[in-house]
Formats: sequence, structure tokens, C-alpha cells
Amino acid sequence: MLIGTSGWQYTDWRDVLYPPGLAQKRWLRHYADTFATVENNNAFYRLPARETFEQWRDHTPPGFVMAVKASRYLTHMKRLKDPAEPVERLMNAARGLGDRLGPVLLQLPPTLQAGTDRLAECLRRFPDDVRVAVEPRHPSWWTDETRRVLEHHGAALCWADRLGEAQTPLWRTADWLYMRFHEGPAEPWPEYDDETLQRRADELGGGGDGYVYFNNDPGGAAVRNALRFTELTRKS
Repeated sequence: MLIGTSGWQYTDWRDVLYPPGLAQKRWLRHYADTFATVENNNAFYRLPARETFEQWRDHTPPGFVMAVKASRYLTHMKRLKDPAEPVERLMNAARGLGDRLGPVLLQLPPTLQAGTDRLAECLRRFPDDVRVAVEPRHPSWWTDETRRVLEHHGAALCWADRLGEAQTPLWRTADWLYMRFHEGPAEPWPEYDDETLQRRADELGGGGDGYVYFNNDPGGAAVRNALRFTELTRKS
């Protein structure tokens, strides 16, 4: 199981993960000394050039894995319609990561109601060697048909936690898992407590390859919780 955080470029992580005075251009290299994976959110807001992905590849060691959050142009603006061009553009850029490329995350808008034909068409556009995780956020998606589409394409349902509560069914739709921790229930906000982390670790156990990302970045909570989750999974 690979455990990391959603992003790495947070100024309030100084003195938490990054030493004082460490230049920001060296943060990813330093991050990769601590974690074996990261979820790259940059591509969601504005797709970087292939050369930028190549630089990220060069700043990380062999075996490091970078998941890539798909562009909001595909998921939020086009709402999965006509996916061929945006998927091709995303993959042409992300391939710059070479062997560092991990799963692609499709986080769907909370207002996007189920459309399994549209989802299936989008998943068909990804290359066979690329893993895709899908994070639906409207309750209409929790149907047998959604599960069948994900299973047919080998796509993982992204398990999500917010305030200690599962935001999705715990379906295993692929031989690998993907989980995101958005906001913990502990104090100070948005920290996670050991009880919640242990429960999630138990649920993830025995599920094949796993990718786990902490998205509760304020104040460095994601760093602390990812390190603690790593300890707990090793004990399990």
C-alpha cells in the first residue's frame, strides 16, 4: 500500500515537512524522501505541459508514484461528455512522468447525477495500461449498474472519508484500491484520530495494491496523518 498526501506545495507545511529555508523548487524531492507517492492536484485546475511532468519525474526517485487528478475541464465543465480529446490531451502530458505515472483520478462534481453510459464512454478512452479511479459524489451513482461499469473497465471506486464517515459504498471494483481522506473528526481540525485511521486501515486490508491520499492539508494535518496511517497499516 502506497500512502501519501494530495499535493505537496503548501506553504504552511514549512516546519512540518519542509525545513526552514528549503527552496520551494526542492520541495518535491524532499517530499519523496518521506513518502512513496503523491496525488497531483495541479492538473485538475490547469493541465501542466508535458515538460513539467518530465521535471517532476526527474525530481523523484525510481519507484515513486504520482497519481494525477484529471482536469476539471473533463469532469466539471464537460461533465464527462465528449471525453476523447480531453483524455488524450491529459495522457499526452501525464506520460511525461514515465514509470512514475500512477492512477488517474476522476473526481465528479457533487451535482453530477448518475450517467453510466457517459462514464463508460469516458473510461473506454483511457489506455489499457493506465489505472483509473472514480470518485462520484452524488448519491444517484450508488447502483448496481455503476458498479458493473467500474468492474467492466477495471476502474476503482474511490473510497472517501469525511469527518470519519464513509462518503461512498466500500465496493471493490478492481484488484486495487484508492482512498482519499478529506477531513478528520478530531481536534484540532482537520486532524484524524487513531480510531478512525485504524478502522479505515482494517477496511483496506487484503485488497491488493492500494493508494491512499490525505487531502486534509491545512496546518500540515495531512503529513502527520499520512505518517501515522503508515504506522498503523504496518502493524495490521
